[in-house]
Amino acid sequence: MDPLFSPPLHRQRHQFVIDFVKRNKPKKVVDLGCSECSLLRNLRFCREIELLVGLDLNGDKIKKRMHGLAPISTDYLQPGYDQLCIELYQGSVTQKDTRLRGFDLVTSIELIEHLHLPDVELFSEVVFGYMTPVAVIVSTPNSEFNPLLPGLAGFRHSDHKFEWTRAEFQSWAHKVCSDYGYEVEYTGVGEAPPGQQERVGFCSQIGVFHRLGGIDGCNRLFGDDAEDVLSHTLLYSINYPSLQDNNILRRVLVSEVVYWAEKLKRGWREEKTGERDGAFTQCHTEDGGEECVSERRMDMEEQQTAACGGEMKCGRGVSEDEGGEYNLVFWTNGQEQQESCTSPRCVSVPLAVLWSCCPKVSALSGSLSNLRHILMDDPQVKLSQDGSAVLVYNQEQDQEDEEDHNDLEDSGYAEASQCSHSAVDKEDWEAVVFP
Repeated sequence: MDPLFSPPLHRQRHQFVIDFVKRNKPKKVVDLGCSECSLLRNLRFCREIELLVGLDLNGDKIKKRMHGLAPISTDYLQPGYDQLCIELYQGSVTQKDTRLRGFDLVTSIELIEHLHLPDVELFSEVVFGYMTPVAVIVSTPNSEFNPLLPGLAGFRHSDHKFEWTRAEFQSWAHKVCSDYGYEVEYTGVGEAPPGQQERVGFCSQIGVFHRLGGIDGCNRLFGDDAEDVLSHTLLYSINYPSLQDNNILRRVLVSEVVYWAEKLKRGWREEKTGERDGAFTQCHTEDGGEECVSERRMDMEEQQTAACGGEMKCGRGVSEDEGGEYNLVFWTNGQEQQESCTSPRCVSVPLAVLWSCCPKVSALSGSLSNLRHILMDDPQVKLSQDGSAVLVYNQEQDQEDEEDHNDLEDSGYAEASQCSHSAVDKEDWEAVVFP
């Protein structure tokens, strides 16, 4: 039957639901008769949905495809702010279950024709009277279209218990609206050949039901003393990673801070060692480009800082007092005065620099004080004593020192100078940098 339609009829039905979701933005959606979860796999990409549920009587069909709904690696590597929980249940659409009440949208795509007529009445009572969703989409075959389907004798599927004409479908829908307080509009997918659309209608007829009173009308029906009914069996549940989860937000934020602190340190080091042409440090701006921030001159080289105890400033400072311009400041560790800052053991990157240069860091943390608060308790990040800067261990300098030390040992100088420098050797620089 599908070769008659392009796209195939089942895809047109699913696209109808997807388009409805995009227009109306429901947060909670349940697909009744989800079978192998093909519609759910499409709906999971709709960012508006926060809870996506599937229900089917055949648990084996659900289990066959349910793991295809799991998050992929990029969902964990680059989580977004959107929340999504997916749940799959085995159960009958004629049985009540408290967990399926109060949804924004219920879909029943080519389902009711598989029910005996007495069960269709139970379906109406459960879906419209008990679940009381804001909207319901019901699709079912239009028997008036059947003569146009080549080779079809009888119903379209061996499990169909009936196939309604447009008048029969509309009669059922009008009764549902009258009994449970809904209004309905009729449409469909799978157009007839030219000149026959009005006579036979759509191949799949669709009724879109809207609850009178919308969300407010739905909420009034639920009482606090409603008894919990758990008829369905939960087969699968997964929560997609989201930045609204504080643990995930912290992990992503810390990862960004560590990355940018290392990047800024490397840029400063290249500048000091002459590996970078010109005195500048690049920071990303909000529009994705890079701005040469350290070319701005300022009068902060004498500014004192409590960061890292006995630290001395090296490089450029940060100022928010001059028209909102930001300039890089790096502090270095050392209790002895150094003539240059080309070889610090620890580089201190002010949080204000990270905040101004890294839009993602500022977006994730919300404020500079929140950024400081989050980083304070994280073992991956070491802050200065006053919490104003991130301390970055300068591994390159240790490698250089180790090479110099090896050179001294080879020359025999290390043993000769061991006694005179024993006090310095015992000093742990990390005790100064990481109080």
